[in-house]
Amino acid sequence: MTLNVLVIGAGMGGLTAALALQQAGHHVEVVDRVAELRPVGAAISVWSNGVKILKALGIGDAIEQASGRMNRMRYLTRDGTPLTDFSLQPLYDDVAQRACPIARATLQQTLLEAVGPDNVTLGRACLDYTADIDGISARFDDGSTRRADLIVIADGTRSKLRERALGRPVPRRYCGYVNWNVRVPATTDLAPLEDWAQYVGDHQRVSLMPMSGDADKPEFYCFFDVPLPPETPNDPSRYREELSTHFAGWAAPVQRLVERFDPAAMARVEIHDIEPLETLIGERAAILGDAAHGMAPDLGQGGCQAMEDAWVLARALDAADGDLAAALTAYDTARTARVGEIVTRARKRAETTHGADAMATQAWYAELAQEDGTRIMDGMRKTIRGGPLA
Repeated sequence: MTLNVLVIGAGMGGLTAALALQQAGHHVEVVDRVAELRPVGAAISVWSNGVKILKALGIGDAIEQASGRMNRMRYLTRDGTPLTDFSLQPLYDDVAQRACPIARATLQQTLLEAVGPDNVTLGRACLDYTADIDGISARFDDGSTRRADLIVIADGTRSKLRERALGRPVPRRYCGYVNWNVRVPATTDLAPLEDWAQYVGDHQRVSLMPMSGDADKPEFYCFFDVPLPPETPNDPSRYREELSTHFAGWAAPVQRLVERFDPAAMARVEIHDIEPLETLIGERAAILGDAAHGMAPDLGQGGCQAMEDAWVLARALDAADGDLAAALTAYDTARTARVGEIVTRARKRAETTHGADAMATQAWYAELAQEDGTRIMDGMRKTIRGGPLA
């Protein structure tokens, strides 16, 4: 049965859902409130479970070609003393797919082109919707309405439509730290070009991850994490000064990075998550992506879980033979526990990394000094193999 589907949100989750539903034979329209698609954040680490979804949708090879080659992972202390350094190849061999760190803009543009720009309307905010026996009616800020059989709510962690579907408010929770992220030219005096290097200390973190497949212009996706009170001033003119203060005395590559980044190209984000939801559906509504499971980025799974959501929703509709209620129930059953567990794990990892319990953070630093990669890759392997295309 062919459905008319209205997707609210043209981020990673919304566009992946649109592509998966189009390929399943449904008529899809995507609407987003923004006038121009400008991804928040410099890059995204698409781990193997997400890449497998993109490959199944026909764009994985393009994503691989445009992504960075992240072949090793290493942790160092704030002064540059190595803690652990290991190859990621055993993980990639086990799960039959490498990770693909990539510019968010590149990933979003690739998805947009696959969906078709004519199927995406920008600059129009969905204010509300109602459901009846025949479908849904969505109301927009320009006074227009749209009818559809199904609404897919993919409008981000601040979603109000999610609250409409669930019939209750969903507060965001501050995770206790601020993340500054930016792209910089990759040079070996910052880190080896195929390594994911992370400096940790004082409950702070600096990360450099290869993110560009262009051998002539390699780039690192870099971020700085600092535990701070909520709602601290956000002044781009002070980013370099702030980070110079927070990371004074750290290793020489960190100092070079602070000197070289472009503050105008940097995003500063106070990290929030939401409590795991009891359901991801409403009447004729599916919630996905950050609207369904806004999470700390410490497992690198936010975008990947949105991609899994999209794939599972399309397959649930395939299997339901026109029974929309049954399809939504199947989607809910497949996704609620899965994403809830990852939200919880990401929160715990954020707390450990950023000093919510100082003793636990110190114990983690000590564990890293004894780590050969086995435990870290075991955790990644568990997450990847839990996906629908494991």
